[in-house]
Amino acid sequence: MAPVELPESVTRLLWDTDASAVTWEAHRESVIGRVLAHGDWDALRWLRTTAGDDALRSWIVATRGRRLSRRQIRFWQLLLDLPEDEVEAWLALPERQVWDDRCA
Repeated sequence: MAPVELPESVTRLLWDTDASAVTWEAHRESVIGRVLAHGDWDALRWLRTTAGDDALRSWIVATRGRRLSRRQIRFWQLLLDLPEDEVEAWLALPERQVWDDRCA
């Protein structure tokens, strides 16, 4: 299977690293997080096509939406049909409140 090439809409999100050294195969989890949190429409469309909604749902559940804002979590909750009780629990975590209060 040929390696998955990261499009420019994704590599420009990797401003703090050598984007040429990042591969989908080796850095999938990081790429998913970066695109979900900061990606534009093109990057998100590429991510959904490449990873699939099941993988995105799994990533969000595994990380409890840790890199995402409240608004982003709510968006993905609706789009990916995430369980409302789980999302509410993540948003109520004390460590999350510190960040959310800071950004309010």
